[in-house]
Amino acid sequence: MTKNAITVVNVPKAAIALVALICVSVLGALEVLEGDAVLAIISSVVGYAIGNGVAARTGQAVEPIIGKRSTED
Repeated sequence: MTKNAITVVNVPKAAIALVALICVSVLGALEVLEGDAVLAIISSVVGYAIGNGVAARTGQAVEPIIGKRSTED
């Protein structure tokens, strides 16, 4: 493995984000939601996931979805 490998740190948050992305994508494909709504929701979910990671790196108290792998194994 490389030194810069990342791992999923908070599995429940990652699962919720993944399920949300899948559901919105399916609703968009079935044309239940309009394209603009699909893009807005997907952007929000991805932005939330990225924002959690950035906040955690700046020292704010947030459990990120994705982070560096712990070396304390």
